[in-house]
Amino acid sequence: MTLEDDEVVHVEGAVAPCDVLFVCEHASNYFPESFGDLGLSDEVRESHVAWDPGALALTRLLAERFDSSLVAGGVSRLLYDCNRPPVAESAIPQRSEIFDIPGNVGLSDAAREARVEQIYVPFRGAVEQVIAMLEPKAIVTVHSFTPIYHGAKRDVEIGILHDRDTRLADGMLEALAGAPHDVQRNAPYGPEDGVTHSLKLYGLATKTANVMLEVRNDLLRTETQIAHMADVIEGALQAALAGLAKDTKTEEGR
Repeated sequence: MTLEDDEVVHVEGAVAPCDVLFVCEHASNYFPESFGDLGLSDEVRESHVAWDPGALALTRLLAERFDSSLVAGGVSRLLYDCNRPPVAESAIPQRSEIFDIPGNVGLSDAAREARVEQIYVPFRGAVEQVIAMLEPKAIVTVHSFTPIYHGAKRDVEIGILHDRDTRLADGMLEALAGAPHDVQRNAPYGPEDGVTHSLKLYGLATKTANVMLEVRNDLLRTETQIAHMADVIEGALQAALAGLAKDTKTEEGR
């Protein structure tokens, strides 16, 4: 089984110096023919376990508004989750929420390594190359999550996630304090859930300010909803970036 790099990762927008690089790891529920359907029904392959519905549309709108670029995953995260390191079992999950993933059960070390080389390596390489070319002031990863998880309702609507670097998250949370949405820090996931791999790999490693956004996917079902969420996030991110620039100037003036 072989995949072309442009099948597993897509770069959109003008590759030129910018304020923000947007990354959408779970943009697609595409299953290349060479991998088959992993033994899953059409319903499961179209559900949130296979991708982040609405995330790519939101990412595209944000990248357009910030006159920036985005890097998006081109295949389902059930083949390989590009927000997980190769050593993580969840990088190629045998079970996702309530669904077993038959095609991921009993994979040999060679089969796992093949997926790493075919999906993760080119995705990571593309992100790192774009970072080197754009020299962004901030890296923002965009995700969506399901309103019901293991049968439990989630009230949070927008999650602002971070690892050790809290600068952008702090600024966005402050800006969103009066928003008509349930906004929470490190929810519905946090670093303890292993979801900050991209932030650590692309942000912390390059000392670039970074944040991960999680938006409940029932709020991303229509173009109107997506545009509204882009409005909310754009304003908060602009405020956070302005605060970041102010802090940088203060530090330089000391």
